[in-house]
Amino acid sequence: MANEPAVGIHDLSFATTEFVLPHTVLAEHNGTDIGKYHHGIGQWSMSVAAADEDIVTMGAAAAAPLVRRHGSDGIRTILFATESSIDQAKSAGIYVHSLLGLDSATRVVELKQACYGATAALQFAVGLVRRDPGQRVLVIASDVSKYELDSPGEATQGAAAVALLVGADPALVRVEEPSGVFTADVMDFWRPNYREAALVDGQESIGAYLLAVQGSWKDYTEQGGRTLDEFAAFCYHQPFTKMAYKAHRHLLNYCGHGVDEDRVSRDLGPTTAYNSVIGNSYTASVYLALAALLDQRDDLDDRPVGFLSYGSGSVAEFFAGTVAPGYRDHLRTTAHRDAIDRRKPVDYVRYRALHEHSFPTDGGDHPTLADTTGPFRLAALRGHKRIYETR
Repeated sequence: MANEPAVGIHDLSFATTEFVLPHTVLAEHNGTDIGKYHHGIGQWSMSVAAADEDIVTMGAAAAAPLVRRHGSDGIRTILFATESSIDQAKSAGIYVHSLLGLDSATRVVELKQACYGATAALQFAVGLVRRDPGQRVLVIASDVSKYELDSPGEATQGAAAVALLVGADPALVRVEEPSGVFTADVMDFWRPNYREAALVDGQESIGAYLLAVQGSWKDYTEQGGRTLDEFAAFCYHQPFTKMAYKAHRHLLNYCGHGVDEDRVSRDLGPTTAYNSVIGNSYTASVYLALAALLDQRDDLDDRPVGFLSYGSGSVAEFFAGTVAPGYRDHLRTTAHRDAIDRRKPVDYVRYRALHEHSFPTDGGDHPTLADTTGPFRLAALRGHKRIYETR
C-alpha cells in the first residue's frame, strides 16, 4: 500500500455558456434591491444557455482541451455527472465520446444524485485508477440549473461544465483517503420527470445542507481524517456563494472553534470567484470552486484542501485533497477567465425567451438557431434524436 502511486486530478478545464444575465438586469425587472443579490446571496451574474447549447456541448467543450493536451491513450472510462439529463436511457457522455473522437474501447456511464454526482464520479474514477494505474478516467460534470421565472430560485440559476482527468501521479490534486459520507431522505430540492424546472424548498434545503455538513464531517473524523486546522482552504458546493460561507461557519461552530470572519474569508474567499459570476452549476459547482482556488492562490504546494460536496435529497461527502507541487505550471487560468469574459450580456426579454425555449415533442425536424460560437453545438432535434455538430 505504501508504494502505491498517488491518484487524483491530473488536469481540469471548464466551459460555460455563450450568454450571461447580469443580476442588475434581473433586479431592475423585478424591483429587487441589488444588494439582495450581490450581498445577500453573493451572486453578480448567471450564465444562460442558448437554444443550441446543453450539457453535451458544454461537457465536450470542457473536455476537449484535456484530450488535446494529453491525448486519449489510456482513457478507457468516461463518467458523466449531471442532474440536467437529456435522455432517460442514453448517457450524455456517449455524445461527448463521439464529439471528441475517442476510441470505441471505452466504458461510458451517466451518474445522478443532484449536485453530488461529480464527487461520486471522482471517487469511482480514483478506484478504477487504483486498480489499474496505467488507466486515466475522464470525469465530466455538466449542468444547466433552471427554476421557474419570478420564483425565489431564479436568481441562483447558472450553467457550466467541468472536466477532470483523473490518473496516477496527478499534476494538480492528490485525492486522499478517508472520506466522510452522509445520506438523509429529505425533499429539499427535486425535479420530477414531467418538469423542466426544479422544485425547491429554500429553508428546508439550507437546513438539509447544514445537517449534511456536520454529518459528513463527523464521519470523516471517525474514519481518521485530518483536523480542521490542517486545511489551507475549503471548496464547498455553492448553490449560491453565500451558502458556502454559511456552511463553513456552521462547521467551525460544530467543531467548537467559534466563528472568526477573517478565517472564514481566508478559507473560502478565492473559491467563490467563478461561481459568483456563473451561477449554480449543480454537479460542476464544487469543482468550479477548486478551479477558482488554484487559479488565484500560488501558495498551495503540498497543502491539503477540504472538499464538501452536497446533493439535495440528500447525499454529502467530505474528503481531502493535497495540492501537487508545481501545480501552477499546469493551470488553465487564462482560458478559464476567457470562458467567463467571452459571454455576451442579454437583456431581460432575450433571457426570458431563452429560458422558455423547449423543443416540440412531435418527433419532427426542429433545427436550432446558430446562436453560439463555441466548438460544439446542438444543431437540431430530428425524429426524437439530438443532432450535434462540431465546428
